[in-house]
Amino acid sequence: MTTTTVPERGRMAELALYFLRLGFLGFGGPVALVGQMERELVNDKKWLTKEQMRESIAICQSLPGPLAIQVGIYIAWLRCGFWGAWLGGWCFILPNFIIVAALGALYVYLGDLQPVTAIFYGVSPAVIALILHSCYRLAKLGMEDWLQWAIAVVCFAVTIILQAEVALLFIGAGIVGIVYYGSLFKRTPAVLPVVAVPATAPLAPVATASTLGKLMLFFLKAGSLTFGSGLVIVPFLEQGLVQQYGWLDERQFLIAVAIGMISPGPVVITATFVGYLVAGFWGSLISTVGIFLPSFLLVLIVAPILARHRGNANVQGFVRGAYAAAIGTILGACVLLGKIAIGDWLTVAVGVVSLAVLFRLEGQQSGADCRNCSRGTYRLSAAAAGVGNGQIEGKGASRKV
Repeated sequence: MTTTTVPERGRMAELALYFLRLGFLGFGGPVALVGQMERELVNDKKWLTKEQMRESIAICQSLPGPLAIQVGIYIAWLRCGFWGAWLGGWCFILPNFIIVAALGALYVYLGDLQPVTAIFYGVSPAVIALILHSCYRLAKLGMEDWLQWAIAVVCFAVTIILQAEVALLFIGAGIVGIVYYGSLFKRTPAVLPVVAVPATAPLAPVATASTLGKLMLFFLKAGSLTFGSGLVIVPFLEQGLVQQYGWLDERQFLIAVAIGMISPGPVVITATFVGYLVAGFWGSLISTVGIFLPSFLLVLIVAPILARHRGNANVQGFVRGAYAAAIGTILGACVLLGKIAIGDWLTVAVGVVSLAVLFRLEGQQSGADCRNCSRGTYRLSAAAAGVGNGQIEGKGASRKV
């Protein structure tokens, strides 16, 4: 890493200010944020080399959790060590938390007003279109062969018909990936990192210490399962928050997802909004800590190990299987949520028009990116990021995926 004569305290302050700014201006989704970090931290600030940036992306893409946040934590760790990782990561998250918690408070106090209800009536089908389009982009990026599509189909069916525990789908898909893509029967496999998943039990939605504890456990579990995209969390949240706990109804859940997608930062910031609806400010704080804490632990504990073994066929096989499961569960969630969001001709029209606009914008952006690439504009190799053989355009993602 590039050496510097700046005192440690000055480096920590510079790190905090950078990630606070990035958190406030972090629209555009994980790929856009990662591209911005590469341009600013590699080309401008010279905090790390291109090789270090590529390795940071590859390692974080192989872990469950929101990609941009984890890349930020990993870069902060490279820059300022253990405490720098905690400082940089939470500074990155803090602006998202403030914005979404404020939106949660406004919704709680104004949610019964007719204009607010009308706004989210139109937003809900647009959210379904956003999820479908993001899923399409993810499938183009990382779905490579028949087995991944077979895994996706199975997970799609299970999500809709049985509404089974998403964790089991991901673990099972990862094991299938190890067996098919890895070297389990060829030589002794490397040890895979295992994420402990805490158990939860039903509890009435009462803003008590017990409710806060349940929120923490629920979002700790959710934060450990976001393979491939923050949208993977949607079916898991729908099952737990709506069906298991009854903390939200279907319409409130769709509004929470919409807030997560239109605000800066990763989609999983939805947890902050949900926490506020369930238990006020302290609920939003606990939920935010719960959803992001696994990212810090994975980056600081598992990432150094994965840095040494990420080329192992078994590790790559697990990631490919889990990625396919992500595609299937996201599509399944779209079907379940679509039944709630789309109920008449107007919502159908909003959804179809939104989807058409998204594909139109993508086509225009792809053409612009191709022209930029010929002039040397930033490109992020998806193979280097541990997903597929395609490429992600640094300026090509204007929406969260």
